[in-house]
Amino acid sequence: MTDTAHTLGTSRTLWELVERRAALTPDRPVLLQEDRVLTFGELRERAERCAAGLYGRGVRPGTVVAWQLPTRIETAVLSFALARIGAVQSPVIPFYRDREVGFALRESKAEFFAVPGVWRGFDHTEMARRLGARGVFEAYGSLPDGDPAVLPPPPADGTGVRWIYWTSGTTSDPKGVLHTDRSLIAGGSCLAHALHLTADDVGSMAFPYSHIAGPDYTVMLLLYGFPAVMFEQFALPGALAEYRRHGVTVAGGSTAFYSMFLAEQRKQPGRKLIPSLRLLAGGGAPKPPEIYHAVVREMGCQLTHGYGMTEVPMITMGSPDDTVENLATTEGRPPAGMEIRIADGGEVRLRGEAVCQGYLDPAQSAAAFDEDGFLITGDVGHVTASGHLVLTGRIKDIIIRKGENISAKEIEDLLHLHPDVGDAAVVGLPDPERGERVCAVVEQPPGAGPLTLAGITAFLRGQGLSVHKLPEQLEVVEALPRNDALRKVLKYKLRERYGPAGAATPS
Repeated sequence: MTDTAHTLGTSRTLWELVERRAALTPDRPVLLQEDRVLTFGELRERAERCAAGLYGRGVRPGTVVAWQLPTRIETAVLSFALARIGAVQSPVIPFYRDREVGFALRESKAEFFAVPGVWRGFDHTEMARRLGARGVFEAYGSLPDGDPAVLPPPPADGTGVRWIYWTSGTTSDPKGVLHTDRSLIAGGSCLAHALHLTADDVGSMAFPYSHIAGPDYTVMLLLYGFPAVMFEQFALPGALAEYRRHGVTVAGGSTAFYSMFLAEQRKQPGRKLIPSLRLLAGGGAPKPPEIYHAVVREMGCQLTHGYGMTEVPMITMGSPDDTVENLATTEGRPPAGMEIRIADGGEVRLRGEAVCQGYLDPAQSAAAFDEDGFLITGDVGHVTASGHLVLTGRIKDIIIRKGENISAKEIEDLLHLHPDVGDAAVVGLPDPERGERVCAVVEQPPGAGPLTLAGITAFLRGQGLSVHKLPEQLEVVEALPRNDALRKVLKYKLRERYGPAGAATPS
């Protein structure tokens, strides 16, 4: 990390970070979207005017403001306007509907709710009214505006809870995760430090800004003073023109994004997909080693992968100067200040400034931390002699077959080596004789040949997989079920579909 970035990283609040960056490089761009350019100086000025407009509507320090907005320049401006006031923000993924949105509004007790109006054919304003939301206002093409002279001084303390993020709620109601300005700055600093970026880089946001990755990434822009291209709707190959037009040097998002870029690259092998691209980076889901090798070999750029969650936006991150082995098989190293404890059974536990303050529900908070204040993640792994973290799966993804523990990730990584497998998810399904049986669910690339259970098990045995770990059920699907943020595979849906209730016939 440069001296300037290190100094900026000591900012107490996000607004202080904005002001310090704007004073250093006011005319440099920070956000690019189609033909629009927002500079660091303009971000400060527009956010402060928006803050004044919000203040005029009754938003005060500590007021809870929920917002469900797409990845747009206006969304970032609104978010920093709320940070200027010292309001409590509750970002909601724009693809969520009545159940999740209603839950977030009720649990957070939001006094205001910013929506995009009709977006992608869905009327968010009508949904907000249907849910009885308070203080509904649209913030898409225009934002509240006012004279900054009416504003009180900006918040001076960055350790109070000012953010409520929501977990995906894949198996139950979402959890409201409590963050501070300092925990978000610490997470973004980890990302920035690991990637060795410079003021000459051009980043990209292809994920929802309302995801925890939004501030993670924006903090990095503020620390290093470089811009990022925002994608309101991301799809390939349509988005490629914007990557090329703006000369993006750093792209990514998650493993699913790497696979999408690879699929496009394979349409024109030998011709670099994005000429300016030098680095793919991301996290949010396991990365099979073969994906790393394929990106480097076929796309001609480096790939660094990290480990984070809503509760801890950045835990570890691969660095471009790591060894090939570490980049392919680990999640990178933690920054200074992030403590990793491997508990009994290999469970990963965390303590540090980037860790959340807990949950809205005090009972959930009490169950989330151990007696020494370490967050219990539910992930399983180990730390290598070089300090790199290796994740081997989730505790709930450990399949127990006839008393033997089987790692779903080990099988998934080997399945990615098969030429007729595009992506794979392995789950354990209840079985009266074995306790659980191993079920492999695979997605195939275009032009792939047919797959059979016998063929897959023969391939896995050829890769050295132990016989007791071989899948006993194979399901081929057109597309694996994924969430709308970082395209993470939703394994609970596979268990529901192929478990006792779904009762699919083994292939």
